[in-house]
Amino acid sequence: MCEWPTRALSELADIRISNVDKKSAAGEKPVRLCNYMDAYSNDYIRSDIEFMEATASASEIARFSVAAGDLVLTKDSETPDDIGIPAVVMDQVDDLVCGYHLALLKTRLELVDPVYLCKQLSTSRVAQYFGQRATGSTRYGLPNRALATFHIPVPPLAVQRTIARVLQTIDTAIEKTEALIAKHQQIKAGLMHDLFTRGVLPNGQLRPPRSEAPELYQETAMGWIPRDWSLHRCADLCTRICVGIVIQPTQYYVEEGVPALRSANVREEGIDPSNFVYISASANRQLAKSQLKAGDIVSVRTGYPGTSAVVPQEFEGANCIDILISTPGEKVRSDYLCDWINSSFGKEQVLRQQGGMAQQHFNVGEMRELLVALPDLDEQSRIREKLEAVTHTLAVERARLEKFRVQKLGLMQDLLTGRVLVPVDEPEPVHA
Repeated sequence: MCEWPTRALSELADIRISNVDKKSAAGEKPVRLCNYMDAYSNDYIRSDIEFMEATASASEIARFSVAAGDLVLTKDSETPDDIGIPAVVMDQVDDLVCGYHLALLKTRLELVDPVYLCKQLSTSRVAQYFGQRATGSTRYGLPNRALATFHIPVPPLAVQRTIARVLQTIDTAIEKTEALIAKHQQIKAGLMHDLFTRGVLPNGQLRPPRSEAPELYQETAMGWIPRDWSLHRCADLCTRICVGIVIQPTQYYVEEGVPALRSANVREEGIDPSNFVYISASANRQLAKSQLKAGDIVSVRTGYPGTSAVVPQEFEGANCIDILISTPGEKVRSDYLCDWINSSFGKEQVLRQQGGMAQQHFNVGEMRELLVALPDLDEQSRIREKLEAVTHTLAVERARLEKFRVQKLGLMQDLLTGRVLVPVDEPEPVHA
């Protein structure tokens, strides 16, 4: 491992703690505000972000104007984990000013590459340092001295720039993959709307739209659906609807044992096996009511209520904690019912039952009353076949995204510590 010299952050950048709030005041100049969430949610600050409009005084504009090459960094937050998160400004944006709860770092370009500095400040080592030094009880802040005196490894500028280029390349791949996933999610949502309102005929084609063939449709409490479909409550389609362990589930936890699914394990794309908790085999037998069977549907109660997944064969006999369990009967396929719950038709019912508030509990009674537009089993299969192509594409892109994220972590650990040296094809400036 190469040992690089270090410098205090205050040597590498002019650190300015912003006091520009979100309010607009008469007599001040209109500005765009780079606020907390802009820094928190983005690795790179670019001109295509929709910045908040506000006003600032002449002195605030002079001191806190944001320029390309600057960094913005979260200085205050409700939790220590959210302090010290940086973003680097890539584009020159007119009238952009750094907002309250942020630190503005005017980098000294003769000493440090802005992207390199941002990546150094994004490491787990820095997050741990800032988290330990954050002060407060209900709201946490990073003392100016803790920020200014933190030391950053500083290799030659040519090395910094090469590292920055490598990490920007992987960031670009991640951004493009995220955009592709978002695009396919929109395609899937549109396809689900068509499939659940028009269905699929035996020839593989969707029924003509109602505007062209009104005789093929009927009006129901769920809107217009094909005439040969029927509307059912979930309670009429499922042999079991219950909730997982809710009373002191931690009393059953063990290091190794039977997997117990929680809300974080339930995704629309399936069961996420990361961060499982486990209960003992004896507890699993004791809590047989909430044991899972292959083909069951598990649904989130709080946070993103209604988000559902089908239990695969590999989790037969597992248990679950504070999530809903529905066992489909003979009239409905598990994958069809799960797709319906995850569609706009299911989600709108869930949110309506929640009064539009996503943080309330989605309960057994509400799941029982959820309405489902139901074709026969053959048409359910055809609908699922239509969805499988876009579902598979999304799974491939999500796997690609996870691969890029793992690669990025590895690259940051190797390159930002000097563990792996990068080839440099750029001569070092004479003054360095």
